[in-house]
Amino acid sequence: MLQTKITKMLNIRYPIIVGTMVHLSRAEFIGAISEAGALGILASANYADKEEFRRDVKRVKEMTKNPFAVNLSLFRALRKLENDDYIDVILDEGVSIVETSGHKAPEEYIDRLKKNNITVIHKCVGVRYAKKAESIGVDAVTVVGFENGGATGTLDITTLCLVPRVVDNLNIPVIAGGGISDGRGIMAILSLGAEGVIMGTRFLLSEECPMHPKVKEVLVNASELDTILVLRSLQNTHRVLKNKVAETTVEMEARKADLDELRHVITGERTKNMYKEGDIDQGLLPCGQGIGLVKEVKPVKQIIEDLVHEARGTYSNLSSLFEK
Repeated sequence: MLQTKITKMLNIRYPIIVGTMVHLSRAEFIGAISEAGALGILASANYADKEEFRRDVKRVKEMTKNPFAVNLSLFRALRKLENDDYIDVILDEGVSIVETSGHKAPEEYIDRLKKNNITVIHKCVGVRYAKKAESIGVDAVTVVGFENGGATGTLDITTLCLVPRVVDNLNIPVIAGGGISDGRGIMAILSLGAEGVIMGTRFLLSEECPMHPKVKEVLVNASELDTILVLRSLQNTHRVLKNKVAETTVEMEARKADLDELRHVITGERTKNMYKEGDIDQGLLPCGQGIGLVKEVKPVKQIIEDLVHEARGTYSNLSSLFEK
């Protein structure tokens, strides 16, 4: 066991939260994560309607009796997301944890969620945004540094600098990440004052992650130098794997291409097809700099056990430095 305020709040065995990944964070993946003692987060944005979403919520509940969460996306999207419909299902099915993420705090949903005893975690990228979330009544915040895969925000603050700043300015528990792919990183995040660690990139290379083996093979051979920032011109910066689509996107942004021009290149459908078909250059692939630390595909359960074992060893090694 590795107990913190977050494990007690969420009733999970380990303070490991696996970050929401669009097109990937579906039932079988999430069920495996939560069953192994971490917190899996089902991505509501994956689902076209509430009944399709409900089927996957039920599927996770069949796979595990342990808690899992649902993400509500507050990001601008090409397809309008009906978050109130997703909340209907969350309440009907007894989901107890909701993560919100995006360009704003979840003010329009917080009253409904809290009135129904939902634990609310808001994911953001800076002190000001974290304080805003705390002020409206969320139970915990998640922050990720510049090394993070996927949405990084525009502040460009590294994990080492961001996490203690947020911890020092909040009175609620902080979950933190950005570039964390092993047990050493987990202990580093906890030593900065966070109560939990969010990880995504490490779990791309799990057996249960619904991604084509050819894509996983490319990721196994990637290093910390193989990511790139895109969509800065749209104020929606994302860190992704460096591939042909990512490089094309950067080139288009450099010549001031607008959203209408970029749309056919950055559409999520291309990424979805890449995950399914295995063509690494078909779409954008969110990926953090921590990919350089990941060299093997393993079952989710084994990954989590390895992370905890390495974290424990790191703690022991550090403790020995203070022995007389």
